[in-house]
Amino acid sequence: MRYPVTTVATLIGIGLCLYNYTGYDPHNMVFFMFSVPGWFADMFMDIHQLNVILMYILTIISWALIGLFCDWMIARDRRRSQT
Repeated sequence: MRYPVTTVATLIGIGLCLYNYTGYDPHNMVFFMFSVPGWFADMFMDIHQLNVILMYILTIISWALIGLFCDWMIARDRRRSQT
């Protein structure tokens, strides 16, 4: 497995969106606590006017990018320690 942190972070994003979609998070507290695009959307827009599907997609992408950044940092550290 080449990008393990990216895979886990993407699964966290998908799980967060599925948890919100199922209705167990009725006031969107957990979703907006852990969704990076949700932080910015909440500051600049009315959250009742947001496209939910777009927020889910952006949340999954942001978690995947966070995981990719972590994988990149781990690979960089491993390259430095081998030298």
